[in-house]
Amino acid sequence: MESMTTQGSSTIAVVAAITGNLIIAIIKFAAAAITGSSAMISEGIHSLVDTGNGGLVLLGMNRARQPADESHPFGHGKSLYFWTHVVAVSIFGIGGGMSLYEGIIHILHVTPAAELGDPTVAYIVLAISFLVEGGSFSVAMKQFLQAKGNKGAWQFINQSKDPSIYTVVLEDSAALLGLIFAFLGIFFGHLFNNAYLDGVASIAIGLLLMSVAGFLASRTRGLLLGEGVNPDELADIRRRVESDPAVESAGDILTMYMGPHDLLVNMGVRFTPGTTAEQMHEAIRRIEADLHSAYPETNRVYIEAESLPATGVQQRLPKV
Repeated sequence: MESMTTQGSSTIAVVAAITGNLIIAIIKFAAAAITGSSAMISEGIHSLVDTGNGGLVLLGMNRARQPADESHPFGHGKSLYFWTHVVAVSIFGIGGGMSLYEGIIHILHVTPAAELGDPTVAYIVLAISFLVEGGSFSVAMKQFLQAKGNKGAWQFINQSKDPSIYTVVLEDSAALLGLIFAFLGIFFGHLFNNAYLDGVASIAIGLLLMSVAGFLASRTRGLLLGEGVNPDELADIRRRVESDPAVESAGDILTMYMGPHDLLVNMGVRFTPGTTAEQMHEAIRRIEADLHSAYPETNRVYIEAESLPATGVQQRLPKV
């Protein structure tokens, strides 16, 4: 139930972000055409990229919910990780790269005595964009705070296996900062009659987007490569397994998230001397039930009996 609620909350945040970014992108490009502002062009690119990225995250979320099949026996949960990684690359290359390029070109081609146009339209657009972006951010932040609980923000982001929850928050945060950079570039450019500052603002927006993209890429890379539970959770799983009366000790415990709410646990267990096969099966059922109770995302538990001390025979027991 908790995972379904989280997925629903993530979907609401993503849809709100897509809608807001599409509206803002149209307004920004219209303002850029009127004012010729490099920072406004960068902001328009930023919002357009964010719109597409929201669609990619939504696509990943929908694909991740597809059931397992013959080609994908462990399901499609990692689709979200793949598409979120594509989003990171998109932010870096398209959003950040084009904004950086636009700013550099503007600085190289502007003349010191260039006349600056009336910034009124730009200010109006920036104000509207800030309100719309702020609304999208508040929706995403509400879902984020709900999901993280008592954890610190960075702790949650580093430990969360559902990138859709924090991707929108980071994108919206970057969007709000980008609007501030654009405002400062236009404002100080007109205050000091310096056309270069508009290009500097565009470069700052590009570097901001690249920084956000780099962080997202590092997180999704780990998830794609097969992250497991954190050390504290791994120690707790071992404690739970070894506390079963039929278990003498646990060997290697291997975990991997196959999706945001799909944890695979594989372990070797040495049972106490004299344990019968039937008692082992009962112990395995108890361990599975306990792990699923403590970690609801645990959908697959594979336990290998490392030895049968009663007979001295090596044997492997499949999951039951």
